[in-house]
Amino acid sequence: MRIMPIAFLTAILAAISPVALAQSSLAQSSSSSASTTSQASTWDKVEGNWTQFKGQVKEQWGKLTDDDLLQIQGQRQQLVGKIQKRYGVSMEEADKQVQQWEDKVAH
Repeated sequence: MRIMPIAFLTAILAAISPVALAQSSLAQSSSSSASTTSQASTWDKVEGNWTQFKGQVKEQWGKLTDDDLLQIQGQRQQLVGKIQKRYGVSMEEADKQVQQWEDKVAH
């Protein structure tokens, strides 16, 4: 599997929807319910463009197998569960790691 450079993935994110990214940033600066909306918006992008994000996920969590990535298919809860299983961390820790990754890819 070929890992894509971060700059390439950033360009893809910027091309996906500059308006959606701006809305996502605005949503994060408001209430916690807006943060949930932003998270959903980010995951809509991830799920819809999973083939582009797989390399970045694999780079972040190298213990995930290609089979894991096929099973995840851009679904956040699947990713959290696979991280928990592969790294032996709590569900809360896995969720926290995914949240930090979301923050990174949303900006």
